[in-house]
Amino acid sequence: MATRADPRPVRMTVRATETIEGGGFHVRRPFPTRALEDLDPFLLLDEMGPTDAGPGEAKGAPDHPHRGFETVTYLLAGEMRHRDSHGGSGRIGPGDAQWMTAGDGVVHSEMPGERILAEGGRMHGFQLWVNLPARDKRTRPRYQDLRAAAIPVVRTADGLATVRVIAGEALGALAATRTHTPILYLHVSLAPGGRLEQPVPAGWNAFAYVFSGERGSGARVGWRARGPRGARPRGRSRRARGGRRRRARRAPPRRGEPIREPVVRYGPFVMNTEQEIVEAIADYRAGRMGAIEAEHEAPGGR
Repeated sequence: MATRADPRPVRMTVRATETIEGGGFHVRRPFPTRALEDLDPFLLLDEMGPTDAGPGEAKGAPDHPHRGFETVTYLLAGEMRHRDSHGGSGRIGPGDAQWMTAGDGVVHSEMPGERILAEGGRMHGFQLWVNLPARDKRTRPRYQDLRAAAIPVVRTADGLATVRVIAGEALGALAATRTHTPILYLHVSLAPGGRLEQPVPAGWNAFAYVFSGERGSGARVGWRARGPRGARPRGRSRRARGGRRRRARRAPPRRGEPIREPVVRYGPFVMNTEQEIVEAIADYRAGRMGAIEAEHEAPGGR
């Protein structure tokens, strides 16, 4: 039997809903919604902004708990400061990412940085929630600060597709991110006529969130199965193609290995059973997830 790459259609297209999160910032959310509850191992995707804030107007997410999964924050514009109850802290700006493993339980905050609070400016970014398998849900919390300069940037031979590799591997570039759940997280920019074909392991779920570019530009996202025609493919690749108009398309594809375990979620907690949710709430209320230490200014300091 001959081997060929068979095109496969996108299973579904979902329009993001708009809502308010945290301390009052605007987000667009493709999932979870009524149309798409989750996409194992992915639990949530929020596009934060873009929002132009005046001095003192930028919003964030004050102290709140998490348990049982990982949060990934990736900024395109603005500045955000992270602090948590296990001593993790950092500031991220355009092109930076932070990867927080909530694991056994953590209290954290994500607030605008001092500069954007003082001067105002644009905030735009994404937050992705990645589930943890049962064996890792009570793992020790961990924080990774990923600077833009450390995130690999690669291009196709014709220069029409640019890829920032936040997690996983693309076009021979490997991200330094440490993940519990195997995933691939790419930020792809396609110039008109650009094309990217990315291998994806068989059985993995994948999606692309298209957030910039002209409507009706002819840009396409599709899937091709790798393997004998008519047989279950051994691997899949993802193909994205830019349109013919002047403005480029930008889409961060994410794909990951499904965990295939029960998912029980309650607000900031994602576990496998209702009893584990009850325990998470009790542990948080009892202070067993810790608290963020108050900051103290040195005399004459800022």
